[in-house]
Amino acid sequence: MAEDAEAAAESGGGGDPGVGAGERGVAPIKAQYRTTKERFHQYLEADKREDAGQESPAGDPDGSDPAEPEAKRIRLEDGQENGKTEVAAEPSEQPQMPRRARGQNKSRPHVKPTHYDKERLCPSLLQESATCAFGDRCRFLHDVGRYLETKPADLGPRCVLFDTFGRCPYSVTCRFAGAHLGPEGQNLVQDDVVARCVHLPPVRNGLSRALQQQLRKRQVCFERAEQALRRLTQGPKPVVPETTVATVTPEQNSCHAQLDTAGGASTPSGSPVPTCGPLTDEDIIRLRPCEKKRLDISGKLYLAPLTTCGNLPFRRICKRFGADVTCGEMAVCTNLLQGQMSEWALLKRHPCEDMFGVQLEGAFPDTMTKCAELLNRTIDVDFVDINVGCPIDLVYKKGGGCALMNRSAKFQQIVRGVNEVLDVPLTVKMRTGVQERVSLAHRLLPELRDWGVALVTLHGRSREQRYTRLADWPYIEQCAKLASPMPLFGNGDILSFEDANCAMQTGVAGVMIARGALLKPWLFTEIKEQRHWDISSSERLDILRDFTHYGLEHWGSDTQGVERTRRFLLEWLSFLCRYVPVGLLERLPQRINERPPYYLGRDHLETLMASQQAADWIRISEMLLGPVPPGFAFLPKHKANAYK
Repeated sequence: MAEDAEAAAESGGGGDPGVGAGERGVAPIKAQYRTTKERFHQYLEADKREDAGQESPAGDPDGSDPAEPEAKRIRLEDGQENGKTEVAAEPSEQPQMPRRARGQNKSRPHVKPTHYDKERLCPSLLQESATCAFGDRCRFLHDVGRYLETKPADLGPRCVLFDTFGRCPYSVTCRFAGAHLGPEGQNLVQDDVVARCVHLPPVRNGLSRALQQQLRKRQVCFERAEQALRRLTQGPKPVVPETTVATVTPEQNSCHAQLDTAGGASTPSGSPVPTCGPLTDEDIIRLRPCEKKRLDISGKLYLAPLTTCGNLPFRRICKRFGADVTCGEMAVCTNLLQGQMSEWALLKRHPCEDMFGVQLEGAFPDTMTKCAELLNRTIDVDFVDINVGCPIDLVYKKGGGCALMNRSAKFQQIVRGVNEVLDVPLTVKMRTGVQERVSLAHRLLPELRDWGVALVTLHGRSREQRYTRLADWPYIEQCAKLASPMPLFGNGDILSFEDANCAMQTGVAGVMIARGALLKPWLFTEIKEQRHWDISSSERLDILRDFTHYGLEHWGSDTQGVERTRRFLLEWLSFLCRYVPVGLLERLPQRINERPPYYLGRDHLETLMASQQAADWIRISEMLLGPVPPGFAFLPKHKANAYK
């Protein structure tokens, strides 16, 4: 197939004469590589048929059109067509279909196959010296032999967790269990590897079970947040004598002691009282604003907090290629206060992230301030960022994200309250404004500087624009002058080291990279080395393989962990397909607003990576994670679509 691609490239590949190098919004690919849509898909389909041994495609036993989307086939099989459910001919023989849910994306197939829960092994069997707390009422299997009979075949001969840490905690449920199961089904352990890993720093910022229970039962005290909110609502701060120290009452002290055992050092503050004698370890003293550690990241490369795709495995990839500062995905403060494990997972920090922050989203001062105090006690971060740039309706209509730019009073209370309870610097990420022709950032920046914000990141687009316009860097340059001496980072349309150099000439303190890192995570290396990297398709596949290894470490190597890794890999591939290799371009660099036309790469894998069909992304995932299980369907969520 590689020879066919070279021959097609030499002959021009049947290039479409309507696609020229100078066409607006189209990447300038050399003529010998351009082709038509029909030839592009014929080339990939020919290879697919060759790999399948002339068999019909998987999931299409009746010989239907393989190009038909998987989601549509699933709906047709379920008897749903044109938004209507067919009526059963014989209700006695066939159960009536449940009423179809109404609303956006309700007709999509579920990403997680439902059959996973039917034959799951009880987690208590995977834990040493543990008994099931539910006894006979447990809905999971307790028979290991029966589980192994129904368990799918292993996906590979090597287990990443076993090779990395010396022990796989998923034992028989691991999809690579053959690498670490003994002849009698026992879980093997490599003592020498385990001994080496004992001294390695673990992943931080997890949610302990004790803290989760306290949050769900609302037993956590937020004394500092409540005092800060009272001061904000009452007006100017009262005059406090200089010789004072913050103390807590016995009731407050016992409540904070409970939180300390749940996983964090508390720094609560109570009513100021005159000091008596020398300071001891029992006295609790809050940091003054001038005593906070300064956030000095000027000139560094900042990886933006990317919803859905900015997970911990992806950040590890970017750190390896030279990202200096990383930030977790946007976390909703109300979900954090409720102790939701899925939301707290967004705060996890890998040991390689030496400069790491978390981003909070909220619409009200009380929840944001309490959440900031909670994080200040329980997690280890270098800064906390407030999201004032999220454009999606789910956040905007509740008053969060971009809506805070129009709610100056609430915005001020949130910034002042959060900054008062934090012992680390506070940053803000914002857009130019809400409406396209009404910019608000230049008015808010001087106020943010007065409110105590350590750094602001400005995305050069409004909420209305989304990604329909180029980033307004002249406006970012104007805002950088107004924000001085507070550092301002610029964000938008950086896909090459030339773009980064032009951005730094506007006077910003640094650049934040978002979509550019999704299209090519090696962009950080290009900027630091001031060169274009003509990366090969095999090198790109190695990057994806490393991502899957990091994903299995993070999400697990059992069936659910593998498919969760596959899901986030597919989300990332929906961006990677827009990258055009350097050797195929007529001029450098590629612009972020230029979409690639249909082209045949220098080898088959490069062509496959250029496909914009989800079926081809799944084929790439099968090279790394094995075959897709029945019932798996990939459809990007609305959060990911908002960043395209």
